[in-house]
Amino acid sequence: MKTAEISQRFLDYFEKNGHTIVPSASLVTDDPALLFTVAGMVPFIPYLSGDVPAPYQRAADNQKCIRTNDIEEVGKTPRHGTFFQMLGNWSFGDYFKADAIRFAWELLTSSEEDGGLAFDPADLWVTVYEEDDEAHGLWQSVAGVSEDRIQRLGKDTNYWSTGLPGPAGPCSEIFFDRGPAYGIDGGPATDDDRYVEIWNLVFMQYEITNVRSKYDFDIVGELPAKNIDTGMGLERVAFIKQGVDNMYETDQVRPVLDRAVALAGKQYGANHEDDVRFRVVADHVRSSLMLMSDGVTPSNDGRGYILRRLMRRVIRSMRLLGVDGPTFRELFTVSRDAMKDAYPVVETDWARISQYALAEEETFLRTLASGSSILEESLSQTKAAGGTSLEGREAFLLHDTYGFPIDLTLEIAEEAGLSVDRAAFDTLMQEQRARAKADARARKRQLADTSVYRDLRAKGETIFTGYSDLETESTVLGILIDGVSVDRAVTGQIAEVILAETALYAESGGQVADRGVIVGPGFELEVLDVQKPVPGLVSHTIEVSTGEVGVGQAATSVVDAVNRRAARQAHSATHLVHAALRDTLGKTATQAGSLNRAGYMRFDFTWGQALSDATRSEIEEIANNAVRDNLEVTTRVLALDEAKSLGAMALFGEKYGETVRMVDIGGPWSRELCAGTHVATSAEVGLINLVGESSVGASNRRVEALVGVDAFRSLAAERALVLQLTSSLKTPRDQLPARIAELQASLKSAEKKIAAFEARALSDRLPALAGTAARVGAHLVVAESLGSAGSADDVRSLALQVRDRLGSDAAVVALGADVGGRPVVVVATNDAARAAGAKAGVLAKAAAAALGGGGGGRDDVAQGGGTDAAALPVALAAVKDALGA
Repeated sequence: MKTAEISQRFLDYFEKNGHTIVPSASLVTDDPALLFTVAGMVPFIPYLSGDVPAPYQRAADNQKCIRTNDIEEVGKTPRHGTFFQMLGNWSFGDYFKADAIRFAWELLTSSEEDGGLAFDPADLWVTVYEEDDEAHGLWQSVAGVSEDRIQRLGKDTNYWSTGLPGPAGPCSEIFFDRGPAYGIDGGPATDDDRYVEIWNLVFMQYEITNVRSKYDFDIVGELPAKNIDTGMGLERVAFIKQGVDNMYETDQVRPVLDRAVALAGKQYGANHEDDVRFRVVADHVRSSLMLMSDGVTPSNDGRGYILRRLMRRVIRSMRLLGVDGPTFRELFTVSRDAMKDAYPVVETDWARISQYALAEEETFLRTLASGSSILEESLSQTKAAGGTSLEGREAFLLHDTYGFPIDLTLEIAEEAGLSVDRAAFDTLMQEQRARAKADARARKRQLADTSVYRDLRAKGETIFTGYSDLETESTVLGILIDGVSVDRAVTGQIAEVILAETALYAESGGQVADRGVIVGPGFELEVLDVQKPVPGLVSHTIEVSTGEVGVGQAATSVVDAVNRRAARQAHSATHLVHAALRDTLGKTATQAGSLNRAGYMRFDFTWGQALSDATRSEIEEIANNAVRDNLEVTTRVLALDEAKSLGAMALFGEKYGETVRMVDIGGPWSRELCAGTHVATSAEVGLINLVGESSVGASNRRVEALVGVDAFRSLAAERALVLQLTSSLKTPRDQLPARIAELQASLKSAEKKIAAFEARALSDRLPALAGTAARVGAHLVVAESLGSAGSADDVRSLALQVRDRLGSDAAVVALGADVGGRPVVVVATNDAARAAGAKAGVLAKAAAAALGGGGGGRDDVAQGGGTDAAALPVALAAVKDALGA
C-alpha cells in the first residue's frame, strides 16, 4: 500500500465520520517559540488551549512536520526521520475517549475493501496511563482488546502536557508487534524496537498549574470542554504496510537511497555503517526538499541553519561513501519525483528549489576545500611542535566557523598520523548546545504563554476598519498591565488595551503598526504599538497621556493620517518593486521578507548574486514607470485556492486562512496576497528611490528604497552635494566623474611617494639598529621601538634586514612601531637562534600580551599587536625576558 493511499484512506474515513479535512500547515510555524512545525498538534494549539475558538468541532489532517532534536538517530533506527507526516483526528469539545478509541481501532483493523488498513488485531498492543482506568476499560469494551494486550505505563511515556500551565491529560498508544525476529517478548513496556508505536491518542481532560517539570505539576480540575488530539505516524504505518524494515525503504524515500547507492557504486545491505549513511542521505534530501518548498533557504542562523546542516550532512555522508563530487542535481531530482504527487509544489517550484540546492552544494564543496587547507596547516603546526593530537578548540573552530564536519576532521587527522582531542571538542559542543537550549527555554518562557488573552479572544475577533476609516468608535473589552488583567489604567501607566473594533493597523505582513491615539470620555491614550498576540485579537500597547481608562468604556481609535499615508505608499511601492524584480530577473526572484514603514521599504528576495548597477537602474525605472502610469490598485477577498489559480503570489511561511485578501496593481502585473494597507492608484506612491542592495545570506539579496517625500528629500540632498562639488572643484556637472578620478589618481601617486619615503627613512636606520645588538643569554638581540611607521609590512621588512645583517650568530630581532594608532611588534629569528630554542611565534605572543592583544606566526617570523601603543617598551622588554628565562 503506497504512502499516499494510506493518507487518503485516513482522510476519507474521518471525513465520512463528520470531520472537516484541514490542509497541512506550512513547516514554518508562526509560533514564536518554535522554528518549525514539530508535531501534528502545532497548528491546532490555539484551539486546544482555548485561546482561539475552533472553527470546527471535528477535524482531520495530514500535517507535514520537521524535527531535528534526535538527528543523530537518523539512519540508525527504523523510525527516526527529520521530515515526517502526522495523520491526526481532532475533537474540540465534541467526542472524547470512547469515540477516539473506536475510530482508531476501526480504521486500523477494518479490511482494505471497507476502506481500512487491514491490520491483524493479534499484531497490535495498547498502552494506557497507569491511573487511567477509564481508557483501560474502553479498550476492552469498545475495541475488544484482551487484557494481556493492554499495558499500563507511567507519566514519562503516557501523559501529555506542554510543560506550561494549561491543558494536559493521559494518553494511550497503539503499537505494532513486528515479531520475534525483531526483538524480545514483553510488549511495548520493554521499549524494544520490535514494537513500533503507530498511533497516539491524547485525552486532554485536565487543567494543570504550578508546573515544576513536564511530569511534576498540580491538577486544578477537569477542563470544561475536553479535547481529543491523536496522531498516526504515516511513515511508520507505510513501512509496515509495505513490508520493509524501516521508513527509509518506503516508496517516498527509497528512490533517493537507491540513487545514492548507484552514485557510490556500493551495495545496500553489505555494510552497516554505509547503510546508515545511505539512510541519512535519503532522509535529509527529502527533508531539505520539503523545507525549501515552504520557503526556507540556507543560512547561518535560525531555520536556514537547520536546513544548511541537513544539506551539509548529505554532502558529508556522500563523501564518506566515497563520492567527492556534486550529487545534489541527481538526488534532489529523484526526491522531487517521489514527492510531487503528494506535494505538487516541489515540482511547480522546482526552478527555485534546485537553484538553492545546487548553490548550497557548490558553496560547501568550496568550504570543504578551504577547510581542508586550514586543517592541514593546523596538523602541520601540531606535528612540527612535536604534538600527537590536534587541539579540540581547533576542531571546534573548523566545525563552528567553517561548517567542517568533525568526523572529516578525525579522518584527515588519522591519515596524518595524529589524533584529535575529541573530549575537548565535545565539551565545547556541549557548551554551545547548552547556550542554545537556555536561549530556547528563555524564548519559550517569554513568548509561549498566551492564556491571558484567552477570555478576551472568546468575546470575538477584533474587527479592523482601517481599510476605509481612520477613526472608529468602539468599546474597551479588556486592559492588561504586565500581563495581568485589570479594570483600569491611569495617567502615566503603560498597558495593553483590547477594543472590539479598531482603525489602527497591527504589525503584520512586513508593515509596521500604525501610530495614533485612543480617546474617550476623560482620557487620551498614546498608541505605542499594535500587535496580534493570538490570531484574531488585536492588542494596543498604550501610555495613558491623560485621565483614566476602564473596561467597558467607549473609546475611539484615531490613526495618524500622515504616517498612514506614507506607510501605504511604502507598502504599495514594495509590491511595485517586487513586480519589477520579477520582470527583470525572472520568476525565480521571489519574496523572502519585507519591511514597510512610512517613507521606507526593504525587500528581500531569492537571488544568488549581486545586482549590477544597470540592473538596479532598470528595476528602479520599471517601478517608477508604474507610478507614472497611475495604475489602479484593487483589493478582493476570495477563496485561497481561487486566488492562487489567478496567479496571486503568497509569501512563503505566511499562514493564510480559507479566504484571503488579494491586492492587484495594474491587474495581474502585480498580484499578491496581502492584508496590508495600500494607495488607491500607483501615482499616489509619488517616487521610489533605490538606495541600497546587499546580501542577506548565500542565496538572498535585499533592496532598500526611500518612498514619496523621503525619496524626494534624498534626491534633493544628492543634488545639493553635486552642486557643492561643481562649485568647489570648478568643474561642470557632466565632468565631475573624470575630475574626481583625476584627483584620486593624484592622491594615490602622492601616497606611494610618501610610503616610499617612509620606507627609505626606515632603511636608513638599518646600521644604527644593527649596532644596538646586545647579548641576552645565548642570543644576540635587537629590541627597539621605531616610533611611527607607515605599515606593518614596512616594520616586517626592516626586521628581516636587521636579522640578515647580524650574521650567523643566534640572532633575534624585535621591532615595535605605532601603525595608524595601533601598536605592532614583529619578531624575526635566524637558523641559529631557532636551533637554540628561540621561536618567533612564541616571542610575538609574549609581546602582544603586554599590548593587550594577540599574536603568533611561524618560527622564523611572527607578528603581534594590541590596543595600547604606550606599552611598546614593555612589550619589547617581554621579548628579552622570554629569551633570558
